[in-house]
Amino acid sequence: MEYFAEKGKFMAKKRITQRFAWLAPLRKRQRVFCFYVGMRWDGVQYSRILQGEALPYRVFRSKCPMYNTDTGFPMVYQENKVHNLKLAAAKLDGLLIRPGETFSFWKAVRFADRTTPYKDGLAVVNGKLTTVRGGGLCQVTNLLFWMFLHTPLTVIERHGHVAKDFPEPSSDALTGVDAAVVEGWKDLKVKNETDAVYQIRLSFDERHIIGEMDTDQKPEFVWQVKNGTVLYCREQDTVWEEAQVLQRKLSCRTGEVGAYRMLYQNRCRIGYALPEGMPVVEREEKTENETGLRNKAAQKWSK
Repeated sequence: MEYFAEKGKFMAKKRITQRFAWLAPLRKRQRVFCFYVGMRWDGVQYSRILQGEALPYRVFRSKCPMYNTDTGFPMVYQENKVHNLKLAAAKLDGLLIRPGETFSFWKAVRFADRTTPYKDGLAVVNGKLTTVRGGGLCQVTNLLFWMFLHTPLTVIERHGHVAKDFPEPSSDALTGVDAAVVEGWKDLKVKNETDAVYQIRLSFDERHIIGEMDTDQKPEFVWQVKNGTVLYCREQDTVWEEAQVLQRKLSCRTGEVGAYRMLYQNRCRIGYALPEGMPVVEREEKTENETGLRNKAAQKWSK
């Protein structure tokens, strides 16, 4: 969004699609077309082979609840989300990521709704929580990203959500581990720079989506991921969540730490009331202790 000055004040200049709403669908189609044309000619070898038989070695397994009763929207949109998740999962379950290949979420699920259309689900559009066709697909990319962090696959594109507008149901995933996707704009991509083949497995029970990463070679290392410090900070009446995400590699044989790093620090706006008693740091009162807490948590886990 551009800004311009008027009588000594800075005012937001709206995008052309905000001023002329009828142009938005045309702009989206143009962007999506260019998005896929770009991938067709970028010289990257994308994952495309689905294999029904699971690879022999499990690397990581996780599951998360599909239904959230705290959104403030009718539950029909949760049912619609589950419908959308299952359409996308049908294009992902069994997908092989072979050496040298790159996984792209949108490349893999591009035609997931060709036979059975997506339904309206929840999504954030222009900073506002609303309902859109295909809404809710970020739940499967959140799960995929969480699984990828437990493998040696290289994450080459990931976008965090800019806001959380309702509490998330509990799962084994960490605070700040998510991956927002918007067709034509934001993708989730990882590259296999190893000599092993990796495979995505997705399934469902009544309440959960279940993800598994398998490989064709017995792993020599295990990747562990955890939070460092997680802080809630208030800046000009807006509360932000800031979370460190740490990763370390351990030898399967000896348990020794082979590598350690802080992957990133996630930051997003909180759009709901935090639980009573949750500490919130006032940025105007920030002290050097805040930086010290972050460094201490990171250093402790590296050993």
